[in-house]
Amino acid sequence: MPRVTTKVTDHIAHVTLTRADKMNAVDPEMADAIVAAGLALIDADIRAVVLSGEGKSFCAGLDVMSFAALAAGDPEGVVMPRTHGTTNLFQEVAMVWRRVPVPVICALQGAVYGAGFQLALGADVRVASPDARLAVMEMKWGLIPDMGGMVLLPQLTRSDVIRHLTYSAEPVAAAQAERWGLVTELADDPLARAAEIATGIAARSPSAIRAAKRLIGVAESEADEATVLLAESREQTDLIGKPHQMEVIAANMAKRAPKF
Repeated sequence: MPRVTTKVTDHIAHVTLTRADKMNAVDPEMADAIVAAGLALIDADIRAVVLSGEGKSFCAGLDVMSFAALAAGDPEGVVMPRTHGTTNLFQEVAMVWRRVPVPVICALQGAVYGAGFQLALGADVRVASPDARLAVMEMKWGLIPDMGGMVLLPQLTRSDVIRHLTYSAEPVAAAQAERWGLVTELADDPLARAAEIATGIAARSPSAIRAAKRLIGVAESEADEATVLLAESREQTDLIGKPHQMEVIAANMAKRAPKF
């Protein structure tokens, strides 16, 4: 069985972790499949992505047996090589979703631990079931989060929250995660809500949505104020008067849905 499936419907890519019998735990094959799914969407004709996991949990973290094999082998040869530009394979599991040029909406339920938590952080928006529990679980195994979490967490929450989660490895309820900025919103059916958000995004100007994601990425980087302001102006200039924007204007004037 494939570790990950991708189905594109109405310009929305539905990417699903399909290892439900293992709570979608990430082994090397799963990591490869997640990264491959993300990379395949970078040049795809899509407008949004819904990322989810089958079964009772989104992703319970790293597969324990795979972790044990890594510990007994050559960590230097696995962890240190930059296999995907600035990342190794496991870091790319989370970071690839920031490289996908359209919004990624993640649906969370059950356990969202360790690797699963960091994978979710790579999404633009996280919708969680009230029963979801999130954790930086690595300290339980005497490790630190090393799958992009230290790039992504500081963009979302406070230093003391990051330190508490990292040091304690304690799972937190979805409602607390929302208060800390780690979850965007709660929903009884997070997958349905994620699809609803993606559908709304898919109805917007495709070029403007992609421009917005690029611009937010610049704004969240270490770029100085002048660089961000110039990026704002560049993206806006490339949108004004172009076909998608003109169609938005025409549709608004005619009180109809735009057609892209």
